[in-house]
Amino acid sequence: MKHGNPYGTHRVISPKGVLPQPADVIDNDMEIYDNEVKINVQTLNIDSASFTSVCDHACGKKPADIVTDEDKKAVADTMLGIVAKAGKHKNPWTGSGGMLIGTVEEIGPEWKGDLKVGDKIATLVSLSLTPLVIDEILEMRPAIDQVDIKGHAILFQSGIYAKLPDDMPEGLALSALDVAGAPAQTAKLVKPGMKVMVIGGGGKSGLLCLYEAKKRAGVTGQVICAAGSQRSEDRARALNLADDYFHHDATDAVGMYEKVMELTGGELCDIVINCVNIENTEMASVLCTKDNGLVYFFSMATSFTKAALGAEGVGKDVDMIIGNGYTKGHAAITLQCLREHEGLRKLFQEMYA
Repeated sequence: MKHGNPYGTHRVISPKGVLPQPADVIDNDMEIYDNEVKINVQTLNIDSASFTSVCDHACGKKPADIVTDEDKKAVADTMLGIVAKAGKHKNPWTGSGGMLIGTVEEIGPEWKGDLKVGDKIATLVSLSLTPLVIDEILEMRPAIDQVDIKGHAILFQSGIYAKLPDDMPEGLALSALDVAGAPAQTAKLVKPGMKVMVIGGGGKSGLLCLYEAKKRAGVTGQVICAAGSQRSEDRARALNLADDYFHHDATDAVGMYEKVMELTGGELCDIVINCVNIENTEMASVLCTKDNGLVYFFSMATSFTKAALGAEGVGKDVDMIIGNGYTKGHAAITLQCLREHEGLRKLFQEMYA
């Protein structure tokens, strides 16, 4: 059996010398190396920005509008084309991927960890770096970015994962673990008394971030839900996850700024968390943050160039964090959100599971 590098560089075909995520093409041969895990894949959860992009390029529609067999086939063909070309599901337009759930099928003799054959797991590393083979697409749930497949994937030694919990359905756990980095980072960043805004607060990651922000900011803080529509605003409001709610087009940076100035009495926010899945929302995030405040860009639609040069252009001295999908304890923190808030769990069960 061949020896593998813990970071998976042995799978990189081109360009040589890079890690699997930035690589254009990786080897998706399912014969494992000595430190890899082979997974029988059940479901792919494509990240929101990526699936929105795939649907747009496949048939010019949003995920929620993919309802006909013809549209679903176009999306499926696009996904199969991505994997056939790259050996992984790395969206060529956004560079992002998603994650998966499946069953451990084979473990290399040199792999170190607590997994055993038969364990049900969710991978917590991006599909944009995961060797993947899709034999068949079985079912597609476009509105929640999930695709059931027949296929296999490889987990590297460095790859993080979570065993699926016993106290909730697999689909529910998958929907939450897909965005586990966002609420966990929120829990780490938000302190008592802070003013916090979540852009995209009515979406999956946004709702979890609102919950954690409200819990951490406490009664002396202020948590603002900035939703993209009245429906999204009502969704968050019904769960009592924030202090203030509004909906507005996040690409309208000045309009967002004026609304937040009004809600915060001119102080703006200590932290702005961006969870949207569309482009050109960087400046709304920056403008709504006070000087020396912090912007957390969880959105994979974020442009580093637009954020950095845009902040410079308006003279904003703010720290900006790129949405690393991993922080210590993120799976446990995120699943605990669903355990603690019955309404949030029920909504996730109804909408995403």
